[in-house]
Amino acid sequence: MSMKMNKITLCFLLAVLVVCFSSCVTPRSVRYLQDMPKYGMPINQTLEATVAPYDELRILVLSSTSKEEELLKPFNAIYSMGQNFNYGGNNTNMSGYLVDAAGYIEFPVLGKLHVEGLTREQLQDTIASQLKSNGQLKDPMVIARFLNFRVYFLTSSGGKVINITNERCTFLEALAMAGGLDWYTRRDRIGVMREVNGKRVIHYLDPRSTDIFNDEFYVLQQNDIIFTEERPIKFFTNNLSLFVGTISSLASILTIYALVKTYISKP
Repeated sequence: MSMKMNKITLCFLLAVLVVCFSSCVTPRSVRYLQDMPKYGMPINQTLEATVAPYDELRILVLSSTSKEEELLKPFNAIYSMGQNFNYGGNNTNMSGYLVDAAGYIEFPVLGKLHVEGLTREQLQDTIASQLKSNGQLKDPMVIARFLNFRVYFLTSSGGKVINITNERCTFLEALAMAGGLDWYTRRDRIGVMREVNGKRVIHYLDPRSTDIFNDEFYVLQQNDIIFTEERPIKFFTNNLSLFVGTISSLASILTIYALVKTYISKP
């Protein structure tokens, strides 16, 4: 019986050693932007959110002259009286223009406009240019905002909806707003799922490298879904206490069995 107990003890110690060694996480394996140059990196200004189907847009038309006040009413009739245009883009009670599946909106006077793929500034310039060239307004100023800019963060332990109020959210900013990554999350397998040309595409980013700054998925789009994977060791770590308890119970049972057997076998 002592030989069996020694084997059980040996197996138990080996299992504990495996868990301890495999659970070692070095700072290098989790530290962000490890290759960041001492003097920084240039900002990539070309990365910007663009309009996509099923977006809801708030578009306000203004004019620099008071004489055109009456001419502005058809363009802003969608907004009810008494509501103020919110420049922060977080007033979701106000209705907006819904982009259809083909990427169009129905805009007053101008009719159908194809807006898919345009940045916010490009959308503003496009509408202002058409209003001016068609003779509706002499000096129009267009302000456009996204009403539905949000991204989703999924982990094995739950999920979170991140509402973006400034209409620009980077990958790192989203991680920060979601509460960051724990030590068990794989840095090399953080996926971003996005709809591109009618297909769902998954792209993986690694926040340990500055390469993400030039990645087209670094600046998030509306309704992007970020999901993470955990290191396999988390399963063993979370179940270590259960494993230890099971082994301890088994050892106790075997010990009691050996004592009872020894007692019974005595003359």
